[in-house]
Amino acid sequence: MIIALCFTVTLRHIQFCRSPGMTGPVMNISVSECLCLILLLLQQTTVSTLERFEVLGPAQPVVAVAGEDVVLPCYLKPNISAVDLRIEWFRVHTEDPLVHLYRDHEDRNENQLPSYRGRTLLFPEELKKGNTSLKLFEIKGSDNGRYKCFVQSDEWFEESSIYLNIQAVGTHPVISNEGYKEGGISLVCESKGWYPQPQVLWMDSEGHNLTAGPTETERDSMDLFTVRQRVIVQETETNRFTCRVQQQQLNEIKETKSNIPGEMFHRAHPWKVTFAVIFSLSAVGIIGCTVLIHRFVKLRKKRAQLQEQYAQFKEQQELITRELKLLKAQRYAVDVTLDPDTAHLQLVLSEDRKRVKHENTKQELPDNPERFKRRIGVLGKEGFSSGKHYWEVQVGDKTDWDLGVVRESINRKGKPILSPNNGYWTIWLRNGNEYKANAESSVSLPLSVRPQKVGVHVDYEEGQVSFYSVEDKSHIYTFTGYKFTEKLYPFFCPGFQNSAPLISPVSDTD
Repeated sequence: MIIALCFTVTLRHIQFCRSPGMTGPVMNISVSECLCLILLLLQQTTVSTLERFEVLGPAQPVVAVAGEDVVLPCYLKPNISAVDLRIEWFRVHTEDPLVHLYRDHEDRNENQLPSYRGRTLLFPEELKKGNTSLKLFEIKGSDNGRYKCFVQSDEWFEESSIYLNIQAVGTHPVISNEGYKEGGISLVCESKGWYPQPQVLWMDSEGHNLTAGPTETERDSMDLFTVRQRVIVQETETNRFTCRVQQQQLNEIKETKSNIPGEMFHRAHPWKVTFAVIFSLSAVGIIGCTVLIHRFVKLRKKRAQLQEQYAQFKEQQELITRELKLLKAQRYAVDVTLDPDTAHLQLVLSEDRKRVKHENTKQELPDNPERFKRRIGVLGKEGFSSGKHYWEVQVGDKTDWDLGVVRESINRKGKPILSPNNGYWTIWLRNGNEYKANAESSVSLPLSVRPQKVGVHVDYEEGQVSFYSVEDKSHIYTFTGYKFTEKLYPFFCPGFQNSAPLISPVSDTD
């Protein structure tokens, strides 16, 4: 009101007069009127300043582990409400950069990058406090890079830059022997699940680097790196070779050693054996040499026949052993039904509680304490606190599934890593051909035959959980050496990428 009064008084006292020799109007203003004008200008400057704000983010990169969730911090200073503002998150240096857009009091993600669909979230309640942070779900390797948080009002806009650093430590290297090639033995080293891409090195027993082929790389569904490298090795005193996979940014090194029998190098160089035989037999003479060679060939054929018969016998013995183990487990068959009170809101159970499938939309169901909230899963109705139990699950041609048991006290509202430490004894299938046992360190399962029906056997007292492929009666994997102290419940997840039901037969043990 004081400023308005000053403004009125000033206008009333402006006079136009002419001094001698002047041709234009002259404004005569008193000192008090000048002070009023200055006060008006200060008020205008104050209003402009109040309309401004800063957008702040972390100075250091945000570090995240692939597969987990992460929050990219961003907030306003002062912490005014951002409910009525435009908030835009986008990638820097990309052709289609939009990650998340909030405008007119709602999310507007029609033009969002496809790789971020269903994976971004603002915090509605926090917007009132000036918190414009973005949550990313199930981080991938491709999410690595720089992001910008852009906030705009009707009168002002600001932005902040945040760098997201993705990290993932891969598996221990697996060394495969490809046999004789190019004058030596060909070895292949492979490791999966790295980010950023690691370096692969081959070394001899003394730690000297070996000359190897180029590193082959692949990217999985999480955009993590699989690396593969071949090397041709020659016979040494120890015949011990090491494959090292290292990621200097993560300060991680994983190694696997391989010992090659000397006989393989002899078979790789048959001319050495021939030369030694000829040299020895030359002292005896042509007749003795002919006799020895004849006997050698005959014995070699006999040996080959015996080796073939032995291999067939071992194969039959292993088949019988597998069948006996499975038959023994099937003696403890139980009737498993699914518990609807534990099912995630996107899982639909059949009326007989034997089938479950995944739907894209969530059902309107009560949030029971026992219901899974973030992990897509459902438990069996019956729990086990002693004895042996066995059931079978028809997985058919599904491309994704999780099976096993969990302890009663697992965290059902969060999404912990599947491992025995967190109360999960499970195996899974991903992408139609990637089988893995979720142990403390995940174990890849190179199955030669794709299971159509999986048998699960629990021995509570022995602390074992075993999995079998029912069709070919083969053993898949066993968790062993655990001490169970709580009730165990069957666990099922039908997967995301298909809608085929996961079937739990009542007592069909073939």
